[in-house]
Amino acid sequence: MVYCNDNFGKWRSDFRSLLAHCLNDEVRGRPIASLLAPDESDYFVLKPKHSGFHSTSLDVLLAHLGARTLVLTGIAGNFCVAFTAHDAYMRDYRLFVPRDCIASETRGDDRHALEQMARTCKADLRPSARIAFPRLKRLA
Repeated sequence: MVYCNDNFGKWRSDFRSLLAHCLNDEVRGRPIASLLAPDESDYFVLKPKHSGFHSTSLDVLLAHLGARTLVLTGIAGNFCVAFTAHDAYMRDYRLFVPRDCIASETRGDDRHALEQMARTCKADLRPSARIAFPRLKRLA
């Protein structure tokens, strides 16, 4: 799994310190950070802007991993997930954006973002429970 996270304008930050802050301090995102905490085999990319590809090492990492299909999830579905989806589509990745795995400020924003990603990026929007993850892994 690859985690792409904002650096929140802290150019000297790193993913582990950001995660430690979210898990150990009394921040609003602590419950979700606990659920989504990475393990030792996961990768991390800090991003300066909305897309996981813009000015990051994500292209090189995905090429190294031999990835051809991406499952995009995240918060700010109408910004970060959508911009990453568009950049991934331009790089010829097959895209899944499970409609139950993004969150925007409003449901309307989610709906609009999902419709846009399906239409312009050919993203598969099936819910996460209907994605055959073991099959996707074998195809990689």
